[in-house]
Amino acid sequence: MEQEFYRGLAQRVRALAETADPFTRRRLLDLAKRYDAKGELLRSGAAERPLPVPRITPPAVSTGPGEA
Repeated sequence: MEQEFYRGLAQRVRALAETADPFTRRRLLDLAKRYDAKGELLRSGAAERPLPVPRITPPAVSTGPGEA
Protein backbone atom coordinates (compact mmCIF):
# COMPACT_ATOMS: atom_id res chain seq x y z
CA MET A 1 0.00 0.00 0.00
CA GLU A 2 2.78 2.44 0.86
CA GLN A 3 4.58 1.39 -2.30
CA GLU A 4 1.62 2.61 -4.36
CA PHE A 5 1.62 5.86 -2.38
CA TYR A 6 5.26 6.58 -3.23
CA ARG A 7 4.75 5.56 -6.84
CA GLY A 8 1.86 8.04 -7.07
CA LEU A 9 3.96 10.79 -5.54
CA ALA A 10 6.74 10.13 -8.04
CA GLN A 11 4.27 10.39 -10.93
CA ARG A 12 2.85 13.68 -9.64
CA VAL A 13 6.30 15.14 -9.16
CA ARG A 14 7.30 14.13 -12.69
CA ALA A 15 4.15 15.78 -14.04
CA LEU A 16 5.10 19.00 -12.26
CA ALA A 17 8.62 18.76 -13.65
CA GLU A 18 7.30 18.85 -17.22
CA THR A 19 6.26 22.50 -16.85
CA ALA A 20 9.05 23.68 -14.56
CA ASP A 21 12.17 25.65 -15.36
CA PRO A 22 15.40 23.63 -15.85
CA PHE A 23 16.71 24.11 -12.30
CA THR A 24 13.40 23.16 -10.67
CA ARG A 25 12.89 20.31 -13.15
CA ARG A 26 16.21 18.74 -12.16
CA ARG A 27 15.35 18.97 -8.47
CA LEU A 28 11.86 17.55 -9.00
CA LEU A 29 13.21 14.63 -11.03
CA ASP A 30 15.72 13.89 -8.25
CA LEU A 31 12.85 13.92 -5.77
CA ALA A 32 10.88 11.52 -7.96
CA LYS A 33 13.88 9.16 -8.03
CA ARG A 34 14.01 9.20 -4.23
CA TYR A 35 10.28 8.37 -4.06
CA ASP A 36 10.83 5.51 -6.52
CA ALA A 37 13.72 4.20 -4.43
CA LYS A 38 11.64 4.36 -1.27
CA GLY A 39 8.86 2.42 -2.98
CA GLU A 40 11.37 -0.18 -4.17
CA LEU A 41 12.66 -0.65 -0.62
CA LEU A 42 9.12 -1.30 0.55
CA ARG A 43 8.50 -3.74 -2.30
CA SER A 44 11.68 -5.66 -1.57
CA GLY A 45 10.54 -6.24 1.98
CA ALA A 46 13.14 -4.04 3.63
CA ALA A 47 11.87 -2.84 6.95
CA GLU A 48 11.34 0.81 7.60
CA ARG A 49 13.63 2.52 10.04
CA PRO A 50 12.39 1.65 13.54
CA LEU A 51 11.25 4.32 15.91
CA PRO A 52 13.86 5.46 18.42
CA VAL A 53 13.71 4.00 21.89
CA PRO A 54 12.22 6.53 24.30
CA ARG A 55 14.64 8.03 26.77
CA ILE A 56 13.94 7.09 30.34
CA THR A 57 15.54 9.22 32.97
CA PRO A 58 16.73 7.34 36.04
CA PRO A 59 15.01 8.16 39.33
CA ALA A 60 16.62 10.91 41.34
CA VAL A 61 18.84 9.50 44.07
CA SER A 62 19.43 11.63 47.09
CA THR A 63 21.97 10.77 49.77
CA GLY A 64 21.24 13.76 51.94
CA PRO A 65 20.38 13.63 55.66
CA GLY A 66 16.87 12.87 56.80
CA GLU A 67 16.13 9.96 54.55
CA ALA A 68 15.39 6.54 55.94
